[in-house]
Amino acid sequence: MDANDTNASEPPSPSADAANPSASPSADSVSPSGTSSSSAAPSASASPSALASPAASTDEATPAAPPSPPPPSPSPRAGIAALSPRYQAVAALALALVAVTACVHIGMLFLHVAPANTMTKQHGQAVDDWIYPEFEQNWKLFAPNPMQQNIAVQARAQVRTEDGTTRTTGWYDLSAADGAAIDGNLLPSHTQQNELRRAWDFYVAAHDTQNRPRGLRGQLSEQYIRRIAMMRVERAGALGRGATIERLQVRSRTTNVSPPDWSDEKVSTKPSLRQLPWWSVTDDDMPLGKASGPEGDAR
Repeated sequence: MDANDTNASEPPSPSADAANPSASPSADSVSPSGTSSSSAAPSASASPSALASPAASTDEATPAAPPSPPPPSPSPRAGIAALSPRYQAVAALALALVAVTACVHIGMLFLHVAPANTMTKQHGQAVDDWIYPEFEQNWKLFAPNPMQQNIAVQARAQVRTEDGTTRTTGWYDLSAADGAAIDGNLLPSHTQQNELRRAWDFYVAAHDTQNRPRGLRGQLSEQYIRRIAMMRVERAGALGRGATIERLQVRSRTTNVSPPDWSDEKVSTKPSLRQLPWWSVTDDDMPLGKASGPEGDAR
């Protein structure tokens, strides 16, 4: 027997592939029919959902996120913010001016009604010029003995007609006109309630019994009552077409209010008259815009 026969009878030695487990044939083997089989293949009893891929099952379980809403549009600007920068500056300046004026007015009213102090002693004239006559404060409502009189202010005028003649009108009851405007009016104006009444009180307090003014307040009260009377007479239609007022006269008729029946007080109800001298009307007494017109030039 030769050496070749000896080698053929010996069993074959394991190859390097058999010695290395990692190099062993794959778990997938080819069946005799030529198809590939796998030891890890799922059993025939596996459900169809188990055969689906993990990615597909995840997409089915998680719903799609809704689209985000668009950002809200900015609301349009309103008020001063809607103006251009130039007009914003003008509006801010106007508001600042109104605020300063209001503060000054409140301060003047406070100094006017406050007791005498250092400020009123040094700047009392400035306070009076600001307050009188339009903003004068009156506390008679809280007085122990309030006014118990009816005062009617009346006026008449001497006018020059268009043909050059002069005539005198009758007496016009200015207080009665205010009373008629207030009667039945739920919201009467401050002018109808207080303008004429306060102007006459101001005049009486600033003049003596001989109608002589007491200083600057007396002159101011005279101009004030004269201007009011002149405008009221013109408004009543006393002049006529083309006529102008040359002189004006004012009087008052004061009557005490009768006491109630249960009172023992005795007062006279006889009216008392106070008639002022004639006043010559000047351009300063005319409303603005009339003094420079034809009527003002005629004077």
